[in-house]
Amino acid sequence: MSLEGLFTFSVWGYVGIALLLTHITIASVTIFLHRHQAHHALSLKPVVSHFFRFWLWLTTGIVTREWVAIHRKHHARCETEEDPHSPRVKGILTVLFGGYWLYRAESRNLETLTKFGHGTPDDWLEKHVYSAYPWLGILLMALIDLTLFGLPGLLIFVVQMIWIPFWAAGVINGLGHYLGYRGFETSDASTNIVPWGILIGGEELHNNHHAYAASARLSTKWWEIDLGWIYIRFLAICRLARVKRLAPRAFSHRGAQRIDSDTVRAVVSQRFYILKRYSQIVLRPALREARRNTDRMGRQLIRRAKKLMIREDIRPDVEASETIERVLQQDKTLATIYQFKQQLKEVWTRGAKGQPGRVERLQAWCAASEQSGIRALEEFAAFLRGYRLQNV
Repeated sequence: MSLEGLFTFSVWGYVGIALLLTHITIASVTIFLHRHQAHHALSLKPVVSHFFRFWLWLTTGIVTREWVAIHRKHHARCETEEDPHSPRVKGILTVLFGGYWLYRAESRNLETLTKFGHGTPDDWLEKHVYSAYPWLGILLMALIDLTLFGLPGLLIFVVQMIWIPFWAAGVINGLGHYLGYRGFETSDASTNIVPWGILIGGEELHNNHHAYAASARLSTKWWEIDLGWIYIRFLAICRLARVKRLAPRAFSHRGAQRIDSDTVRAVVSQRFYILKRYSQIVLRPALREARRNTDRMGRQLIRRAKKLMIREDIRPDVEASETIERVLQQDKTLATIYQFKQQLKEVWTRGAKGQPGRVERLQAWCAASEQSGIRALEEFAAFLRGYRLQNV
């Protein structure tokens, strides 16, 4: 085998080849493993599905059943001791730089595979090749890289081997629950790392995904870019894929007065966005006003309580609860607004006799908000009265 390989390129040529090969792997993970297999958000024609399986066998050695089971368990047990890779539990550095080893440890948990790994490929190829010899694909990839590119092919192979463990197991599972912005106030710590999901195929929009896990599209705002979704749309145009589920879209019809089951359906389906919007236009302004109306000690107390009162993923302990209570005692308006937030959540969390019970609770909440004398609450109630889902 020649050290120069069958093809010779410039340094930037080899860099481009490495980026192209790793990007195909990223696309395989986000389209096939994540959106297709784990969440059934789309269906794929067999030729496309088999290509992705083969490519992942070559470049990662990932066993579909293991990956799917671990990811589903992450959603089901998010931010708890049973979460396979929560930085809140295991520490950000452990997940960021040791995500691969956390994955390998969980892949040996037979209970996880049995409970969460259902519905994945179980054909002859899976049983006798991909799952039986995951290392064989990696060895074959190394030989292909060396044959085609010679010694530089070895560097390309190394990049291929560390790409998914770092970006997927480390960055997405780590930074995607540690820093970034939140478009939805989910009960987990997920974040959108950046709004441009290009480098990791759209997986950067991790908070959006946790809000609507079964959606084939991870972008929800017009300025967010989900490259994986662009690929899916191309496959759909070529009739190689079919989108099954998307995140719901909603709008508010100003001036509407009647709250019915359609209103409640929209509010419940968009509850994470509703909570985010409530914090933005009702709670945050009240916190700013409370800070202006208190002394230095009061401002420090509000600063400590702000995140506790806004973030839905934080479960206050005794000390945190006491901090919130002290803040509410010093500002009556803020206390009312915070109380209304808790009551709003009861529209979808408290048991009710079917949809009519939720309709009654939302009607009562809007009526009480409109009688509160707090303009922000009154405007938010008007916003909810006109809330409806739109076709996507």
